[in-house]
Amino acid sequence: MIFTGNNRRMCEQFKEILAQFNMTDCNPVRNPIVPGTNLSKDEDGSRVDAMKFRQVVGCLMYLTVTRPDLMFGVSLISRFMDDPKESHWAATKRLLRYVKGTIEHKIFYKVEGRSTSLIAYIDSNYAGDLDDRRSTSGLVLVMGSGAVSWASKKQPIVSLSTTEVEYIAAASCACQCIWIRGILDQLGAEEKEATGTVILCDNNSTIQLSKNPIFHGRSKHIVVRFYFLRDLVKDEVVRLRYCNSENQVADIMTTIKA
Repeated sequence: MIFTGNNRRMCEQFKEILAQFNMTDCNPVRNPIVPGTNLSKDEDGSRVDAMKFRQVVGCLMYLTVTRPDLMFGVSLISRFMDDPKESHWAATKRLLRYVKGTIEHKIFYKVEGRSTSLIAYIDSNYAGDLDDRRSTSGLVLVMGSGAVSWASKKQPIVSLSTTEVEYIAAASCACQCIWIRGILDQLGAEEKEATGTVILCDNNSTIQLSKNPIFHGRSKHIVVRFYFLRDLVKDEVVRLRYCNSENQVADIMTTIKA
């Protein structure tokens, strides 16, 4: 995290990574991934140097520690490290070009005049992986004016509906909220909230399912997550609330934006 306005060292690290892969003089771009890009393992084109590809992906993964806007793109290309093709390499180079144009970007944390309550955003893309049709979960946890935790991760099972996809994402986010609140409690920084951490999602069916005391057989393959999240909602550890798609911060963790 960059907690102050002085990010000179971080900028130098970005430049060092660009120089390492001969991208110092590349043309910057506005988007980390070309909108509409669909990558799969069965891409046409010749294979590229897998070792170099993994090195670039590893460096980009390091940058995601302070740059949530890189998270989805890096998560996407990391799926092809075993057998990268030219199209995967092109997507990776575009991420480096995006880094070139956004070296000065940073997270600015401002506490004055803002609530320091932990707020979570979740989103997902339904059956987005072309190889196995698994969905991707995205989450962003915010305190004050900045994000403190984020993730973009392919789900472990194939879901049958957008409601199930969002429910799995919500259960995963709830775990992260509990962990972050535990850290804040140890630091003496957690605000005591009787109503729990708010998780904002854009799927009303998911919210209703989290409050439903009756388990439906059609959702039996998410049974553990169903009871886990339902109990957290019942005990007011977390609260699921609706957020329209236009204000969904976690959207950048699951979707390629124009």
